[in-house]
Amino acid sequence: MTTTSTTTCASRGMRHRRPRHSVVPFLVPLVIWAGAAGVLSLWWSDTASVVGPAGWLTGAGRITGLLAGYACAVLLALMARMPLLDHTIGTDRLARWHALGGRCTVALALAHTLLIIWGYSLTSHTDVVSQTSTLVLRYPDLLKGTVGFLLFLATGVLSARAARRRMSYETWHYLHFATYLAVFLTFGHQLSNGADFVGNRPAQLAWYTLFLGVSALLTWYRFAVPLRRGLRHRLRVAAVHPEAPGVVSVHLTGEHLDELGGEPGQFLRWRFMARGLWWTANPYSLSAPARLRHLRITVKAAGGHSAALAHLAPGTRVWAEGPYGGFTANRRTAPKVLLLAGGVGITPLRALFETLPGDVTLVHRARRPGDLALRGELDAIAARRRATVHYVVDEPAGYSSPLTAQGLSALVPDLAAHDVYLCGPPGMTQAAITALREAGVPARRIHHESFAF
Repeated sequence: MTTTSTTTCASRGMRHRRPRHSVVPFLVPLVIWAGAAGVLSLWWSDTASVVGPAGWLTGAGRITGLLAGYACAVLLALMARMPLLDHTIGTDRLARWHALGGRCTVALALAHTLLIIWGYSLTSHTDVVSQTSTLVLRYPDLLKGTVGFLLFLATGVLSARAARRRMSYETWHYLHFATYLAVFLTFGHQLSNGADFVGNRPAQLAWYTLFLGVSALLTWYRFAVPLRRGLRHRLRVAAVHPEAPGVVSVHLTGEHLDELGGEPGQFLRWRFMARGLWWTANPYSLSAPARLRHLRITVKAAGGHSAALAHLAPGTRVWAEGPYGGFTANRRTAPKVLLLAGGVGITPLRALFETLPGDVTLVHRARRPGDLALRGELDAIAARRRATVHYVVDEPAGYSSPLTAQGLSALVPDLAAHDVYLCGPPGMTQAAITALREAGVPARRIHHESFAF
């Protein structure tokens, strides 16, 4: 069934602004690859010659070890939650880079371990088992390095898609803290045993600078800034209101909330100081523009944490980290915009619908009419700014509307000329991207963020 709130143009005073483009998404990969080249030059400058199979194997082991150590620093920097990276590249994109880099790091560490053992065994004319025990037990810091390597390997296995499906977000998140210990253990091993660092003071100083710099970023943005903001803003739950079956809005009040700088479309990581909730911080988008003393999130019960929010008591203390994400008006490139929401994915789009200037159309899809959360607010916004809203539901089946290029084009004339902001479940998101591309919307104009871990 499709219902439509029909109007023609944007509200007065809302003008299309030229988007602010950033070179950061292009510079960051270049900087990462330049750093990798610098690491390779360290091996090159410290290697006079490579002779025989043992030399080639050992050399390859040194290279993969250096790259694995450098990759650890890069992975930690990507997840340091620096606003410069998070707001320009996007949290989901950084997370994908981090996941890909994590797999590469584990592979490099495994290759380093096997190549070094093999190369050293050929040099000393011993078997692989004897050489392994000699390295682990007699070389300084190598036992700690071995423990660190095993922690990396375990984290890699637990991060595999099949393993992630069997654990909660909170469990997966806290298991990842083991990587901090792994990096600490392997850092000492590299400086004590690495042929490229022993006796090479400039290389040691460069390595210390790299890791101490990343540690400073993590300490500041992951711990100091959230603590300072929590003390400054003093957030508390003001009220909890039901919006749809299994969906509630949590209203929060605090002090100096205008200083948070949260833009429509962004999210924060919320830690509710209530029994069973205080030990984890989960990401939820703002479902309305931030006010001087008021914030709001709208959450669907999709797990134990989100379901418990419906029972929060007014006055509950809240710690918020952020804002994060680049799903904002800054991504816009065209005068016309389509906001395409699936289910509770309406939450960031509702805030954008109220604030995005220009010609904006909203399509909100849900399974049943009762699942159309925030519908009253959306109708009021549409009437106020004279925008267009389409509500599409799958049930009853006789009125379903497939998510296809033809279906979207029927709802939104001149679809290919629109920027599209997309938010919804993973299956709906992928189907929508396929339909939009078939309808002629360029990939650069399809904006979405996925928070699946």
